[in-house]
Amino acid sequence: MSAAGLFYVGAVLVINGLLLLGTVSARAAAPLNLFVGALQVVGPTILLTQATTTAEVADAAPLYLFGFTYLWVGINAITDWDQRGLGWFSLFVAASAVGMAAYTALVPGDWPFTVIWLYWAVLWFLFFCVLGVQRMELTRYTGWFAIVTGIVTAAVPGALLVVGHWPDLPVVAVVLAVLGVATLLGLWPVTVHQREHPPTPPTTPPTTP
Repeated sequence: MSAAGLFYVGAVLVINGLLLLGTVSARAAAPLNLFVGALQVVGPTILLTQATTTAEVADAAPLYLFGFTYLWVGINAITDWDQRGLGWFSLFVAASAVGMAAYTALVPGDWPFTVIWLYWAVLWFLFFCVLGVQRMELTRYTGWFAIVTGIVTAAVPGALLVVGHWPDLPVVAVVLAVLGVATLLGLWPVTVHQREHPPTPPTTPPTTP
């Protein structure tokens, strides 16, 4: 993923997190999803046409997972299609992200991005839970985790990569891992709906990643 592309993925994940929290409407989030989705489809297509090694193909091909996701979010927001198809596709993305984490650790040995791929695996699994199997009590939890993930795995690394100051060090992977676990554990008690105080359901289903 290019540095600029990663930066804008951070933006769309933050917007989609706000969408899940009810701060941004589906239609308001649609343009950015369509823009970033198109970027994440056109970009890897160009890279694949120029690829000459297996490593270059492996770097470009997974980007379609995210490009298709964001285009699907944007299209669903406009058409009001059933979200469950997107939810089940998110499960496929989550499983693929786990595979990419293993590849990133074993082949290029990039530990920070190994952890980043695991963040994405968890996030897309949460999207599957909310959209695919309608676990609506996880909506706010997923929204906040999407915002954190957008900032720490995409916006900040993308910006640092653009200016050539991304610290590709094992300690960065450790910090990211600790922050991810702390976020997942810390958000649970304050965002997951309690049985005795069920929330008012949203008037429209969430339409993210």
